[in-house]
Amino acid sequence: MRGERLLRLLLLLQSSGRLTAAQAAETLEVSVPTARRDLEALAAAGVPVYSKPGRGGGWQLVGGARTDLTGLTEPETLSLFGLLGPASAGNPEATRALSKLLLAVPRPFRDHARTAWAATVVDSVGWGQQPTAEPASVADLRSAVIGRREVELTYLPRSGPRQRRRLHPLGVVAKAGQWYLLAATPAGLRSFRADRVAEVRQTAATFEAPEGFDLSTAWAEVADRVERLRTPVPATVRVAARHVDVILTQFAGEVVVAGDPATLVIRAHLAHGLAEQLAGWSNAVEVVTPPEVRAELARIGAELLGRYAPGGLPD
Repeated sequence: MRGERLLRLLLLLQSSGRLTAAQAAETLEVSVPTARRDLEALAAAGVPVYSKPGRGGGWQLVGGARTDLTGLTEPETLSLFGLLGPASAGNPEATRALSKLLLAVPRPFRDHARTAWAATVVDSVGWGQQPTAEPASVADLRSAVIGRREVELTYLPRSGPRQRRRLHPLGVVAKAGQWYLLAATPAGLRSFRADRVAEVRQTAATFEAPEGFDLSTAWAEVADRVERLRTPVPATVRVAARHVDVILTQFAGEVVVAGDPATLVIRAHLAHGLAEQLAGWSNAVEVVTPPEVRAELARIGAELLGRYAPGGLPD
């Protein structure tokens, strides 16, 4: 992920004092043009890094090898933590590093910097949709999340007329290339497709996030509800240990390990569709429940036997 690479690059600058794009590329295992673009992205985000051309030149932080972020403006601070925040998720070392950077920014900006850090969640498991470019609305939505500003949206639902919604934006989520807004509404937490947001207007009203709110946890709960609606048929299967990793890859996003490593729960939209996918595994997979999937497998087996057994069905 690029955000994690940028964080590594920033720490590399801090420890090295000065390095060339070629040196950065070698350490990060990327091409020289990619390393150069990453260095330029740090500079654009407000990190006090500059390049010195010529022999003996390279990229370095203002002030030498230490990270001195006291010259950042508030917009630069928010841009920096909004860029690097998602990279620290699930990475204890990156989280500790970003915590240290937080202490280096001007004190009045720290609360908003913390909010920017937590304003975006990256969820790599898709819902069967094609990835899209980041919608134009995302930048405005993220800004409202960081500023805790109430917004008015013009929203285009899947069906029906456009809607005017007034809500409290709590975070944006990138889910396998699709962008969503998670917001507090009078009816509770709701998610909105960012590419269906036709217009965003920040109001003068501010709000406080619900006590104890955590975007990652809240999104996981929303995603679980959506997943159960998308795939209402769960099947418990036993798998030979040597096949577990392949099954996990085949059903990525729709399978979890239940109990022992060889027992999996696979979710699907329809029983016969799941049976058709599992039939190819023959006796390497045993479906324990539900009876509907077992019955579908028996039907598929009977059809195959009727066609391919000696004296089977004629063409």
